[in-house]
Amino acid sequence: MDKILDVKDLQVSFDTYAGEVKAVRGVSFHLNKGETLAIVGESGSGKSVTSKSLMKLIPNPPGRITGGEIIFEGKDLVKYTEKQMQKIRGSDISMIFQDPMTSLNPTMTVGKQIMESIIKHQKLPKKQAKEKAIELLEMVGIPDANKRLTAYPHQFSGGMRQRVVIAMAISCNPKVLIADEPTTALDVTIQAQILELLKNLQKKMETSIIFITHDLGVVANIADRVAVMYAGKIVEIGKVDEIFYNPQHPYTWGLLGAMPNLNEEAEELITIPGSPPNLLNPPIGDAFADRNKYAMKIDYQLEPPMFKVSDTHYAATWLLHEKSPKVLPPDALKKHRQVLSKERQKERLSKKRVKREKLLEIKNLKQYFSSGSNVVKAVDGINFEIYKGETFGLVGESGCGKSTTGRTIIRLYHATDGEVLYKNVNIHDKKSSSESQKLNQKIQMIFQDPYSSLNPRQTVADIIAEGMDIHGLAASKKTRLEKVYELLETVGLNREHANRYPHEFSGGQRQRIGIARALAVEPEFIIADEPISALDVSIQAQVVNLMKKLQKEKGLTYLFIAHDLSMVKYISDRIGVMYKGRIVELAESEELYQNPLHPYTRSLLSAIPLPDPETEKTRKRVKFDKKFVWNGKGEEPVLREVKEGHWVSCTEQEFQDYKKHFDAI
Repeated sequence: MDKILDVKDLQVSFDTYAGEVKAVRGVSFHLNKGETLAIVGESGSGKSVTSKSLMKLIPNPPGRITGGEIIFEGKDLVKYTEKQMQKIRGSDISMIFQDPMTSLNPTMTVGKQIMESIIKHQKLPKKQAKEKAIELLEMVGIPDANKRLTAYPHQFSGGMRQRVVIAMAISCNPKVLIADEPTTALDVTIQAQILELLKNLQKKMETSIIFITHDLGVVANIADRVAVMYAGKIVEIGKVDEIFYNPQHPYTWGLLGAMPNLNEEAEELITIPGSPPNLLNPPIGDAFADRNKYAMKIDYQLEPPMFKVSDTHYAATWLLHEKSPKVLPPDALKKHRQVLSKERQKERLSKKRVKREKLLEIKNLKQYFSSGSNVVKAVDGINFEIYKGETFGLVGESGCGKSTTGRTIIRLYHATDGEVLYKNVNIHDKKSSSESQKLNQKIQMIFQDPYSSLNPRQTVADIIAEGMDIHGLAASKKTRLEKVYELLETVGLNREHANRYPHEFSGGQRQRIGIARALAVEPEFIIADEPISALDVSIQAQVVNLMKKLQKEKGLTYLFIAHDLSMVKYISDRIGVMYKGRIVELAESEELYQNPLHPYTRSLLSAIPLPDPETEKTRKRVKFDKKFVWNGKGEEPVLREVKEGHWVSCTEQEFQDYKKHFDAI
């Protein structure tokens, strides 16, 4: 295949107060015409810096390209001046950024923003530029494109804003399109639509794509080849099937193993211990050595070269040296092929239910918010119960009401109507201060953002002990400190961390501090509101494994709120699916994924990106038809039990149809 881009030994550094950070350390790869190359890795691996360097968008100072070549159509872009690069950007090489809201000018209509690029690069008159802008909006799936041309960014949803950004990026028919985490901030169904759109546009325009992401399910869906980055270097590169089915680098094993598999029972996820090295002083030898349980003496002495696995597959690990002991990937990686026999499905669905003790019961819970004459029904009459020792997952897209449900349960909001019964006592009834304090002790919360949920001015010890101080659980300073040390060790941190401040920790470590804070008051019930969404996949695995371990050891009960359906299935015993403030389906985890009934549930599940390229090539997405949403006319759907433990929002006729479906199985 013809190369359109050839990157050779790219090096990028940033000057900081502490010294020079070598963010990209000799990266080499090529991009063929019409292909998609995915670049994956944890935060700080250098993937976004690499992508921005290709367009020379690294701010200088403090950043600069210190070495290497970026050969585009035979010319080295590293030598280009800013004026020369302005002609390349947007016309020959274009970029889609992660956050569509910050990519668009809030003071300009989307039409003007698209036309600006067309007029500048294609020198078209205003009338033709407007026609082209309408055509582009139609191409990316914006309805009523002619009318929406005069709308501002804030008048679009997140998914629609990203479509506008894509329209801008392809406005001049670029030869290379760089997509930097373009679906990370989007719901799973919108993500599936954007991926489908990019694939269709690529076929139509014969564009080459560099796709930056940390989601391996997305990679399996869109990529032809994959480059895995770690500590500023590419450690493995190959065709998508080679990376998923024959990975060679232990870091790639860790990334793949950290992802839950929908067709496997909940086992402990593979995690990558430790954290990436500080690139102020890159380590001698293999940068992954300290986190690699297979590391040998040579890993600490010499940097491994790229060993050839096949003509298209290379990996930088001493394990591939002919004199190294043969190490096989963990067995868990074989499970990424999403195949499960019908017999195995039936066996897992036939598990007998044991009698359980009800801990929490939600009855007709409503949480409305008023704004002038408008009323937003964030939670609109939901019912469910959570049993002692189980994990109840609550899933749905942004705005469905799942986080509001969690916050109403813990009394951050006072319920508009309905009951929240904790051990048969309505916790929203007016309580004395001592009763409220007891409830606050028994019910705790882990928040989504480990950065904003910790007080930056408090030490870790004070953050963890705050609840103990309020509830009088530490008899003395010595007892308090001992308890803090014990909690730090429980969540996998060291006692010397007690006197540090939040900014000195990584995201995963901060979330562990948040978990330790919740555990400090010896709760029975923990609401985890999107506790892993801000974390890298390997860190997500560590936090989820920790939560499962603590649940087993301490008999904890969880309400796990998330939009990552594969992780929800992995951790949950039962799952409720929310849509527009209502629960539309509720069942045991295995049952819900094997027999989804509500059209919205089927749409959500079909949109989950699976880390299996073969499956992703043949999967059919289910589009949710809004005709299934009750419009206030005719019979109102209600939650009905169509099978023991399996509830669906449906009409009487639909209920009878579902019953027949199960009778026939």
